[in-house]
Amino acid sequence: MSILDNIQNKQKTALLKVAEILRDTKGSGRALLVGGCVRDGLLGIPAKDIDIEVYGLDADAVEAALKPHFRLDTVGRAFGVFILKGLDIDIALPRRESRTGPKHTDFKVEGDPHMSPREAASRRDFTINAISYDPLTGEQLDPYNGIPDLKARRLRHVSEAFSEDPLRVLRGMQFIARFDLTAAPETIALCRQLSPEHLPMERLWEEWKKLILKGQQIRKGLNFLKDCDWLQYFPELAALDGCEQEPQWHPEGDVWTHTGHCLDAYAAHRIDDEWEDLVVGFAVLCHDFGKPDTTYTDDNGRIRSPRHDVLGVPIAKTFLERLTRQKKIFEEVLPLVEQHMRPLALYRDGAGNSAIRRLAARVKRIDRLVRVAHADKNGRPPIESDGYPEGQWLLDKTAELAIQDNAPKPILLGRHLLELGIKPGPHFGKILDRAYEAQLDGAFTEEEQARDYLKKLVTEIL
Repeated sequence: MSILDNIQNKQKTALLKVAEILRDTKGSGRALLVGGCVRDGLLGIPAKDIDIEVYGLDADAVEAALKPHFRLDTVGRAFGVFILKGLDIDIALPRRESRTGPKHTDFKVEGDPHMSPREAASRRDFTINAISYDPLTGEQLDPYNGIPDLKARRLRHVSEAFSEDPLRVLRGMQFIARFDLTAAPETIALCRQLSPEHLPMERLWEEWKKLILKGQQIRKGLNFLKDCDWLQYFPELAALDGCEQEPQWHPEGDVWTHTGHCLDAYAAHRIDDEWEDLVVGFAVLCHDFGKPDTTYTDDNGRIRSPRHDVLGVPIAKTFLERLTRQKKIFEEVLPLVEQHMRPLALYRDGAGNSAIRRLAARVKRIDRLVRVAHADKNGRPPIESDGYPEGQWLLDKTAELAIQDNAPKPILLGRHLLELGIKPGPHFGKILDRAYEAQLDGAFTEEEQARDYLKKLVTEIL
């Protein structure tokens, strides 16, 4: 199977046209596919983003040749980078980069159309990403033996230039999780010499995001991080390593091992909704962060971790704050961490509608919570799942209440108070909060009932 067979027809047509145009420009241009689209093509995985590297032509010649045929985004032109709008195709000249300081921005970047493909590939991170492909001839250029490494499922750095960007350690983490790779010992040794000290959180976030959204064996990726001695930079994760659990309920081992198995269980049931998977995946990663600080052995020799769900919330928040400033992430992940044990508790207690409504109000979406709790329950090999009856019970109950994928919406709003002639003020919020609590308790379920309740409440309060 050709690498081109894994590229969408629209992109394939465009990239072949690009290659032909540049080949015929001054008779010296050569366009090669590089990076992830080549790697994925060799693995038989459909490629989404296409990267083309152009040799033998400078930026002016590339722009002049392509502009009559494509809509070009030239924002990155100073670095020799062009984007074909609407096609997810990036075109770049090979670049020389020289470090000028410790930060990720401390680089001098210059396009060099006369660089050889071998020299350009030497700047890439891993050998599996240093393979290039000529779409016109079908020739594969593999100067660093990336194809044998890919067949052997081996992750190996290309050169000592790897050390110039410590983010590559986290890239290795997510590649291992996505493609079931094993890191070469010399690559692990090199990673141990690096630290994320000067990396901005935005770059860290992107690699963790790929781990959560694309990793098939997330546990394997996290164990690579541990092998590289990088858990020290994520102390909330480091604390899980060696934190014991009660063998009766957790025969798989410590909290670190359990968390890895939970993440693999989550990955096996992603729903291909990026935001929903992201929220649930990070909640699974963080769900037992409270155990290291709460675990003890009781008088009967049993290992217990009381209130680890609640006490793990601020610890999870600290971890997430190291990766992102997105308020929505905190608002939607942390309640799932806090409530991840509730589905089983409610099921055992035969909880009524009021308790279920209150839970939905706290976590925003019960279906998310069920996914987190399901991954938690399935992260305990060799214990096998019993079909997760508590999760199905809770989903059925919330479906009846129409709150499976949303929090209960307040029936009474400010306009209802205005209709009663009440002037806006601080008391508005107090009245509406009381009314919402009553709604969760089942005092009313329809607007007419709610209006009657509100009249009584206003009389009582005012």
